[in-house]
Amino acid sequence: MFVSGLVSVFLFLHATGIDCAFTVTTSNADVRAKENEGADLYCTHSADFGANARVEWKFKDMKGSTTNVIFDGKPTTPYADRVTKFDGMLRFSKVTRKDNGEYYCAVSGSQMFGEVKVKLTVLVPPSMPMCRVPTSVTTARSVLLSCHDAQGSPPPTYKWYKDNNPLPEDPSKFAAFRNYTYKINTVNGNLEFPFASKMDTGDYSCEAVNAAGPAKRCEAVRMEVHDINTGGIVAGVIVALLALALLGFGLWYARRKGYLPSDQPKPSVVYQPTSEYGDEEDGEFKQKSSFVV
Repeated sequence: MFVSGLVSVFLFLHATGIDCAFTVTTSNADVRAKENEGADLYCTHSADFGANARVEWKFKDMKGSTTNVIFDGKPTTPYADRVTKFDGMLRFSKVTRKDNGEYYCAVSGSQMFGEVKVKLTVLVPPSMPMCRVPTSVTTARSVLLSCHDAQGSPPPTYKWYKDNNPLPEDPSKFAAFRNYTYKINTVNGNLEFPFASKMDTGDYSCEAVNAAGPAKRCEAVRMEVHDINTGGIVAGVIVALLALALLGFGLWYARRKGYLPSDQPKPSVVYQPTSEYGDEEDGEFKQKSSFVV
């Protein structure tokens, strides 16, 4: 395996089948540098491009966005204070984690074109990862524990610990863990229990690891796995039924005592005034007693 070597890219030449001239090469296609320190990216080309060959550098970040670094022979505004172009080299006086990505050295001249890619990895030690561990779960339920560090570069890988003991990535390969059903994703930091059991109860912590510096581990959080409380569920149902029965009896008693309005409609009352000449029944006139002075 070569640690470094010449990397040639013949875009135009490969398309035309010509491979004996117009080469663009680099002596190091995978550059690594610590954050806030300098870095050199190399790019040379054959003389076939001519004495006035145009050399430009472009940057593609981790999200795929492309930016010019060297255009028309000089650094663009975002790089003007920390990038210098030399013959066959691009020098950073200081790199940050935002400089992680791929750099393309493009050369054109004599109506020909070629380019070479240089990967730059800015080394940033892991920070304290953010761990999410549920404190109480129920048996036979799916449970997800997560761990993530957004600062480390290159992106860290992750290890999980239970009761301060490392959990193997594949529990089936170890006799002491063959009864465990968990799954670990070392890339995204997830620890998943498809069917949690009481044996999964313990103190869990996660560690972020990369080549830039010492690993960092979050504080342990205890996860308790409980059986389903069947007795409590039954008791809750009984209490709810008793409450409904008491409510029904109370309504019945209140209505019987007249505390609640009756559902039967009230009879309508029609007032008929007494005749001025007395009561008339069956067409008969009855003399009223009177006092004459």
